[in-house]
Amino acid sequence: MPRNKYTVDSSAGSGMRLDKYCATLEGAPSRSRLKNGALQIVVNDAPAKMSRQVRAGDVIIIEWEDPLPETPEPENIPLDILYEDENVTVVNKKQGMVTHPAAGNWTGTLVHALLWHWGGRCSCGGMRPGIVHRLDKDTSGVLITAKNRESETWLQDQFSGRKVKKIYAAILSGVPKKKDGEIKTHLFRDPRNRKRFTWSEESGRGKASWTSYQVVAVYGSYSLVLFTLHTGRTHQLRVHSKFLGCPILGDPVYGKKDPLFPSATLMLHARSLTIALPFSSEIKTFIAPFPRRFAKVIRKLRDTYDRRKEL
Repeated sequence: MPRNKYTVDSSAGSGMRLDKYCATLEGAPSRSRLKNGALQIVVNDAPAKMSRQVRAGDVIIIEWEDPLPETPEPENIPLDILYEDENVTVVNKKQGMVTHPAAGNWTGTLVHALLWHWGGRCSCGGMRPGIVHRLDKDTSGVLITAKNRESETWLQDQFSGRKVKKIYAAILSGVPKKKDGEIKTHLFRDPRNRKRFTWSEESGRGKASWTSYQVVAVYGSYSLVLFTLHTGRTHQLRVHSKFLGCPILGDPVYGKKDPLFPSATLMLHARSLTIALPFSSEIKTFIAPFPRRFAKVIRKLRDTYDRRKEL
């Protein structure tokens, strides 16, 4: 585990924030690296926050989860490209690929693959060049990226202004009581498990979330559902499926191991994205084909349930 040790000199004066002081040191990590990559920061043998004020003589120890580059390097990773022009690249992200570098995933991400594909040419800076929205690691499907700063700003405005339509497909363990409807809840981290989110139907707690859904097919106690996102909260579709009493098949966080599909991975796929491309009033829809894992599960469901009902 990488480890850096520093002793604060008189440049700290009467008190300076820990992150600002570290940024002044030759060869020391930047403030963004401290924020994103530090596993633990200790000052005088006590855990410290980056907002802590340091004074001359303080001993600072920074431990890293893993080596953290200042900028992502291009990597030759194959991409499934759905569309491309001088401003954007639209990809069908495969399951298992992380969208952008973050703690524990400093290599092998979509960003690294895009930089290689672009020949290292992208005027968007930082550790997330061109990324204006993201998909979870285990979610596959359509994702649009920007090739320059102007396009990045345009796309960010589209997403922040909710001018984008996103439709996801999911195979659920269970069948919703209604064939279509809306889910409106407030989402917040589960106090019993910080890796999960939970919901409240009362306002005032968490962030408002809104999803529409339509059941496309029913196979015994399983269903194929299309979700339309009206907000984009973390784990929104996974939590809303749980809210319906029908967790997404293969979800290790919100579901249970399924007896018919014990080795299933998350059956959630970003099926389509409708958006205005940069500097154009034309609305485009991009569709990502259903992945092989969906086809295999549906084939088995059709073979297992003769009395299936496809809506």
